[in-house]
Amino acid sequence: MSKLFLYLRTATFRKNLIGSIIFLIVLFILIYFGLKIYTKHGDSQEVPVLKGLHINEALSILDKAGLEYEIDSIYQMDAKPGLVIDQDPDPKSHVKGGRTIYLTIITQSAPEIAFPEVIDKTYIEASAILKNHSLKIADTTYINDIARDLVLDVKFAGQSLRAGRMVPKGSKISLILGNGRGDSEVEIPNLVGLPLIEAKFALAGVGLVLGSVKFADGSNDSLNAIIESQSPDTSARIISIGSAIHVIMSKPKEVAPETPTPLNP
Repeated sequence: MSKLFLYLRTATFRKNLIGSIIFLIVLFILIYFGLKIYTKHGDSQEVPVLKGLHINEALSILDKAGLEYEIDSIYQMDAKPGLVIDQDPDPKSHVKGGRTIYLTIITQSAPEIAFPEVIDKTYIEASAILKNHSLKIADTTYINDIARDLVLDVKFAGQSLRAGRMVPKGSKISLILGNGRGDSEVEIPNLVGLPLIEAKFALAGVGLVLGSVKFADGSNDSLNAIIESQSPDTSARIISIGSAIHVIMSKPKEVAPETPTPLNP
């Protein structure tokens, strides 16, 4: 024990002690300043607002700010492709220089989905199914069929579409529906106001024929007369193909010319 106390009083111990203290001080300084450099202590900047910008504009801002970035993309119908819809970290938060900013943008190419089964569904059912699959109805066409408002065919880009075929999400689909009339029935055309020759042409175009022709004034002048009324009229809506439409004709009423208003002298 006495040898230890004697050693503590020697110059060698004092030199070693001073050297150790200096070493620890230097080590502390190196660690302190090294961590400041490594962690960029005091180097902080505000994250710019990038949401709502086009990706090209957002990347230009990040490059000028010296920030890195990573991009993810999703698809949204009716959204502008290339639009930044989310960012991490949030705008106006503070980050170190060179920090990676994560962006989510709208992609231009829509993902494909399997087309659902809508044949023999009602229009309301088909509309709900298509909406649930992120598809839109472009237009509807009615054809003669006893199945009223049932989907008989589906078309995409002018081609018939079967269930299971892959189509882009958000595509516009055309529906072919039955009108409930069948192939042997047509709508009654409105003939009132037409000359006889035009009425015959209109009837022939829908598969009907002209029935009896009567004149309200008894003149029998079909060249200068127009149809005053018809039977059956359009209130009946539907009639079988080949049926006759009966008409009553009369001369059009002449409109009296307006008397010019005299000018005040």
